[in-house]
Amino acid sequence: MEATKEQIAEWQKKHGDIYCMKVEDRICYLKKPSRKAIGYASMAGKDNPLKFNETLLNDCWLAGDEEIKTDDTLFLSVSARIGELIEIKNTELVKL
Repeated sequence: MEATKEQIAEWQKKHGDIYCMKVEDRICYLKKPSRKAIGYASMAGKDNPLKFNETLLNDCWLAGDEEIKTDDTLFLSVSARIGELIEIKNTELVKL
């Protein structure tokens, strides 16, 4: 399921940066996670690290092949990269 340019533009207007993840011949479109979603995923993943990835994927999901969420091999492939949606900028701490 490929999104149209119009659909992608609409998502960008609503959510900002949009990402496309491809696994074999499947595709999904994701938005950046919110701080609230990251916190919730962190709590969900305390006892089960894969639950973090699953929660984050569900929160960021805009559209795509649902099989990515349900097929273990596809899910694990996406899980390996899902953390990259969390953007960490370089910071500097200076003692004054």
